[in-house]
Amino acid sequence: MRDLEPGLDAEEIGSKMSDFVAELFPLCRSITGDGIRETFHRIGKRIPLDVHEVSSGTRVFDWTVPKEWNIRQAYINDPDGRRIVDFRDHNLHVVGYSTPIEARMPLSQLKEHIHTLPEQPHLIPYRTSYYAEGWGFCMEDERLSQLQEGEYEVRIDSSLEPGSLTYAECFLAGDTDDEILISCHCCHPSMANDNLSGIALATQLADHLRGLRLRYSYRFLFIPGTIGSITWLAGNEERVKRIKAGLVAVCVGDRGHPTYKRSRQGNALIDRAAAHVLKHSGQPHRIVDFSPYGYDERQYCSPGFDLAVGSLSRTPHNEYAEYHTSADDLGLVRPECLADSFGLYLSVIDVLENDERYLNLVPKGEPQLGRRGLYPPIGAQGVGAELMARLWLLNLSDGQHSLLDVADRSGLPFRDIKEAARVLSESGVLASAPDGGNTR
Repeated sequence: MRDLEPGLDAEEIGSKMSDFVAELFPLCRSITGDGIRETFHRIGKRIPLDVHEVSSGTRVFDWTVPKEWNIRQAYINDPDGRRIVDFRDHNLHVVGYSTPIEARMPLSQLKEHIHTLPEQPHLIPYRTSYYAEGWGFCMEDERLSQLQEGEYEVRIDSSLEPGSLTYAECFLAGDTDDEILISCHCCHPSMANDNLSGIALATQLADHLRGLRLRYSYRFLFIPGTIGSITWLAGNEERVKRIKAGLVAVCVGDRGHPTYKRSRQGNALIDRAAAHVLKHSGQPHRIVDFSPYGYDERQYCSPGFDLAVGSLSRTPHNEYAEYHTSADDLGLVRPECLADSFGLYLSVIDVLENDERYLNLVPKGEPQLGRRGLYPPIGAQGVGAELMARLWLLNLSDGQHSLLDVADRSGLPFRDIKEAARVLSESGVLASAPDGGNTR
């Protein structure tokens, strides 16, 4: 039995994760550039991290690694010289990957390059132009409607030139070469829930697990969305065969109820483990089927790989009003929600780590548990969960059923079945089956 929760303090964990979100929030990240490198530098102060650079122009399956983008300054001045938009005030004011420009133009021409949210007039939208060169600004619609006619000064001091795409990984070696993948995207500027909450959770989880003895090896990927996972897959096709399960960590800090998106396989061990943990979490939750839209799970689950990778979030992307806007700020992400998400991830990993098959060493009739101190001394008092876990496990320990099988069939939490396995093994009536690891 592997104990993954030694001395956990949920309040302390939530506070640490929240502080890390706040530290990373000001950085302007994109799919390439110095912002994402600085993000990896700060993650690397907390966990061991290998940082990789892949040159612009590198072919990765049907894609090509793009040019590297960096930005230093951007603003719009009105006809009276007043600064009405300034990149220094908010990273979202500039369309990601905007090409450099320094010009004067009438309001009618400028409006062709301004993006707003008329349905949310007080918010700044998040917009990008990764693969179609151009430039643009984002601002509040209510401010745009107040602009007067005249000539405006526009400047974007950026560079878009050959460089590299940067990604990072933290690898924790376990007892086997089989791997569990935890992936998060790191390319969104100043969005706390959609981006930074996943980074904080993955970092905290890696930091916690690296102090434990693990059955599986764990690979934590910190990547730019879409192009990052495609680039990693293209460079690691042989290694991919070792991945037995995985989760994409995203949107894990808001107050919404947990949501699990199944892998393409639909009933892989990771899907069953996540469903079981949520069922016994004591809180409302949703489980949704896989769809080829969302985050990097769609790359890991593409037909050429079909990995058992799902996504565990709180409110999914595009389902909360603050999504991809300036309202996805530090106030949206709560320490207690980050801590709860961390606990759910750790519970899923606990199932993966401990889901083994056992053999009942006294299979003909029930073992006499009473003389082993494992049965209530006074009979006819009813049967509690602790005893039922032992009875279910003994009955299904035929070398064919795993602990998760027993938990699901009995309706009991995995942790109860795991504890029963520990007690019964110590009493000598249960033993790990040959090749007892779950092979599904």
